[in-house]
Amino acid sequence: MTTDFKPTPTVKLRAEDAEDIKVVAACLQDAIVPLTDICYLPDRQSFVMVVNRFKWETTGAEHRQDGNIGFERTFCAVSVLGVTAVRRRGIDLLDRARLLNLLTITPAEDGLDLIFAGHSAVHLVAPRWCCLIEDVGEPWPTDVAPRHPTGET
Repeated sequence: MTTDFKPTPTVKLRAEDAEDIKVVAACLQDAIVPLTDICYLPDRQSFVMVVNRFKWETTGAEHRQDGNIGFERTFCAVSVLGVTAVRRRGIDLLDRARLLNLLTITPAEDGLDLIFAGHSAVHLVAPRWCCLIEDVGEPWPTDVAPRHPTGET
């Protein structure tokens, strides 16, 4: 790692429809989510989580000010407003040490689906939803990028 690392700009987005959520999903792909950093606030109709986001937008060498090809992660606050219920699949709430790997977010007929690795999912019932994401804190360098199988043998 280099000692003259310079952080890159932060992301702050608002999504209110199926097209918008595609951009948010791309930004959050491969985010690491500790189960302890997920919360549903029914009285506020809000679902919130803090994720460790891989900064896909800075993966090219042209984004690195030091000329060193590397990657970045940052903490990102995620809020979904208008949530009236939350359903989960493949997630044991008692497994407080569990880390989830967010693959994508997709619109559903009555809300949003958060799809995690390992056949886990969270369904947010939210007929009129608004999703807000904002990077918080300073990003940090990492030499490891998420890898996805290409399907080739």
